[in-house]
Amino acid sequence: MDYGHSIRFGTFITPSAARPQAPVQLARLSESLGYDLVTFQDHPYQSSFLDTWTLLSYAAAATERIQLAPNVLNLPLRPAPVTARAAASLDLLSGGRFALGLGSGAFWEAIEAMGGRRLSPGQAVDALSEAIDLIRGIWAAGERGVLRGGEYYPVDGAKRGPAPAHDVPIWLGAYKPRMLGLTGRKADGWLPSLPYLKAGDLETGNRRIDDAAASVGRDPREIRRLLNIGGSEGVEQLTALALENGVSTFIVGSDDPTALERFADETVPAVRAAVEAERRDRGVVAVDAVRPSRALAKRREGIAYDEVPASLRERAVEPGDTDYASVRSTYMRGGAPGLVLRPQTVEQVQEALAFARLHPAVPLGIRSGGHGISGRSTNDGGLVIDLGALDGVEVVDEARRLVRIGPGARWMEVAAALAPHGLALSSGDYGGVGVGGLATAGGIGFLAREHGLTIDHLVAAEIVLADGTLVRASAEQEPELFWAVRGAGANVGIVVSFEFEADEVGDVGWAQLALQVDDLADFLERFGRTMEESPRDTTLFLIVGASRPAEPIVAQLYGVVDSSDPETIVERLQPFAELAPLVGQQVQLLPYAAVMANASELAHDGQGEPHFRSGLVEHLDPVTAEAAAALAGSGSAPWFQIRSVGGAVNDVPAEATAYAHRSANFSITSVGRSARFDELWSALAANFEGLYLSFESRTDPELIEQAFPPATLERLRSVKRRVDPDGVFRDNFGVSVVPEPLG
Repeated sequence: MDYGHSIRFGTFITPSAARPQAPVQLARLSESLGYDLVTFQDHPYQSSFLDTWTLLSYAAAATERIQLAPNVLNLPLRPAPVTARAAASLDLLSGGRFALGLGSGAFWEAIEAMGGRRLSPGQAVDALSEAIDLIRGIWAAGERGVLRGGEYYPVDGAKRGPAPAHDVPIWLGAYKPRMLGLTGRKADGWLPSLPYLKAGDLETGNRRIDDAAASVGRDPREIRRLLNIGGSEGVEQLTALALENGVSTFIVGSDDPTALERFADETVPAVRAAVEAERRDRGVVAVDAVRPSRALAKRREGIAYDEVPASLRERAVEPGDTDYASVRSTYMRGGAPGLVLRPQTVEQVQEALAFARLHPAVPLGIRSGGHGISGRSTNDGGLVIDLGALDGVEVVDEARRLVRIGPGARWMEVAAALAPHGLALSSGDYGGVGVGGLATAGGIGFLAREHGLTIDHLVAAEIVLADGTLVRASAEQEPELFWAVRGAGANVGIVVSFEFEADEVGDVGWAQLALQVDDLADFLERFGRTMEESPRDTTLFLIVGASRPAEPIVAQLYGVVDSSDPETIVERLQPFAELAPLVGQQVQLLPYAAVMANASELAHDGQGEPHFRSGLVEHLDPVTAEAAAALAGSGSAPWFQIRSVGGAVNDVPAEATAYAHRSANFSITSVGRSARFDELWSALAANFEGLYLSFESRTDPELIEQAFPPATLERLRSVKRRVDPDGVFRDNFGVSVVPEPLG
């Protein structure tokens, strides 16, 4: 029986404490000789041995490529919940190079002497079965809820995570029928030792494993067959073991460097060549990536998983994959997409979109590299095209301040890359935001009043249209598409490259002011007036909320004065400091890149719906300020923010871009979910003159008309009819295509 797995070779090294560095040196030698795997036996009660887990960690740090595994871990002395976290940690630290070999236990007197619980053979198998479930449950960091244990591991409320770097295989050292059955039902590999096997044991073991796998709906090819050998076996014997008994990983037990080198030089290539030749004659293609049945069970309806293009398959993420927890959600919204495609080139973006077009009935999200406040870059049961790998930042022409940026870059990375050139782009207030989403919606940032929106600096974009065509849009080429992508880009295609004209920006004043507010409506009105009267080099945002009982309201002002002169910075901030009693302040002279370096590297793990609302107003007049104060001070809004726009943003004609609300001086954002919040928001929204797409999570169709004024919407629909008549891009403020009138 040949299961078609690629042929691999490893070493089995004694963890001797007599010469502590010797096992590590042998691990490094194994790597240099081209072995795929290095393993160590685990006998915690053996006084002459190093601790295997410590040795594995040390060896992982001393190597770069080779996979590491215990052969096999003594589970009775290493509690499963702790083992799970230790394994995930080592896998993360080693870059996904760990495999977990487990044993049910042996030498029970020694185990008991070390404080372990003595188990009967049957109990040991049951305990191992329970441990496997618990270990995999802890690794499933993306699953919700806590874990419950069983008879042998009575955990109650154990938390999941961390997730390992890759899908860590679990291999079992098994010989008896019950252990072989467990291997077939739950394990990823069978790891016996050849000296312990009698004639026919491999055939019998494979049969028992395959039958057990089939009984629970597993493909027997999910289970790799490994074998510890002595190293004296000949090429013909090993070739037969591979082709007739399905062994695909041979692990040589030797501490002799010369023997390991001779085996690597003579036996390894000969066995590989012989197996490859025989398989070629039989028409067998080696396949390792057999998706486990536990992962197949989590696939969603309506997606043709088996038709994913070959170029995208390796990096594609399904609900059953280890990586799923890191790609399922956005910063604020919990998602459960059925498939996340992660193209690395423009050509692969085109392939991913072609695959998406085959699935018109499922949602489609396009994700750049950031957090996506609106939550529209994830979904439930649909497809997500993640552009995170297209993250290049390049200064094309320093004299013209021309920069080229991929959609998957984050703005903190852009700021850091442009800083050495004395350049910057206004780009929101959080460095973790992705370029693609912000640069197609608008871009209200800390430099907006002086330098305009992010889209105002766009000079060209390369866009993959709904039919897969790659086009370049600029003022001269595809001018209508260029108009649309600046404010409604999610409707017309996938931007795979942006070209911006950056601004010259040096050190800036970074200000954070806290003011005690007695009359919130009056304060908001005066803040608005002060902001509008301020020079354009000053852009401040405001956050305020309800106070605790018997405590005053505190408003937080923060933002940038685009000047490196301390006196100018103080002069610009003084009117704001006089709006109310100052109870806290911090003003620093920083590079703009340092201001934007405020994002976490942790994967996004939003849960639920964000419930963000957005609106644009021209002034914080008394009526607007009163309604805003009523909402912000009600306690029904956990988040209430006012962002300053105006200035250079107002200079651009409304018809110049699909972002048409150019008269607005302020963007108001809030979060809430209650009848009281809805009532107060409606009262405030009566003063709005539009909304900002990036901060709106609602999907009501009528919001389209608030986002785009009538003339803008008509023009956008005209572009949409031409470049996306079938509505492929429909799930991010999708504009419906109205048929052109006849005649």
